[in-house]
Amino acid sequence: MSYDDRNERYRGGSLLQSVGWMLAGGIAVTALSVGLGGWQLGDRLLASVQNLFNPAQPAPKVDVQSVVIQQMKGVSELTTAVFTMQAVVPASQDATLNGFVLGTTKLLYIAYGEVKAGVDLQRLTAANVQVTENGLQIQLPPPQLLDRKIDVNRSSVYDYNRGTFGLGPDAAPTLQVLAQQEALQKIVETACADGVLEKANDRAKLVVTQLLTTTGYKNVVVTTQPPASGSCSIAAPVGK
Repeated sequence: MSYDDRNERYRGGSLLQSVGWMLAGGIAVTALSVGLGGWQLGDRLLASVQNLFNPAQPAPKVDVQSVVIQQMKGVSELTTAVFTMQAVVPASQDATLNGFVLGTTKLLYIAYGEVKAGVDLQRLTAANVQVTENGLQIQLPPPQLLDRKIDVNRSSVYDYNRGTFGLGPDAAPTLQVLAQQEALQKIVETACADGVLEKANDRAKLVVTQLLTTTGYKNVVVTTQPPASGSCSIAAPVGK
């Protein structure tokens, strides 16, 4: 075989070898591409399955109105006015026989009483709270007497007398209870005449406005309601 023939066969073999390497490389690249594509497809499929069983949840919503109502109710009874008074109350009881008075027992009681007024925030409803873009509007419940009592620890019987010959009935406990009831009635009436409910209303408006302003509301409007009919009632314990 001549030199030229051998050279031509060598070049042919080299060409075939190069083509083979190129084909092999192409197959490897294709396989790698297919592998990467399959991996990406599998990852997307897994993400789709996860999204199917764990769908995206909507953003949480906050009912500002309900939050405000619950916060206000947490304060419960808001005492904004306190009226204290001392009352001197006499009480007496006769001892009789066939319509004739044999003797009279007299008791003089000095009572220290206290009347508390304010608003019961437990009575707030959704209708009382309006949330606006710029602030908050709230209407307070009507003011009421939250507590009224005789301070029995400070109060005392100043004088107790069963008459000249001691013929009056021995009725100290009964007369003391009657004196306490009369004193409480007088103290409540005086507190109401002095405008304790109106003062409680004004003070409650100021306190609630300051309370809500500190929570971040810039425009807070608090309105009040007039006292309900019969708000000044004596239906309460005499003392404690």
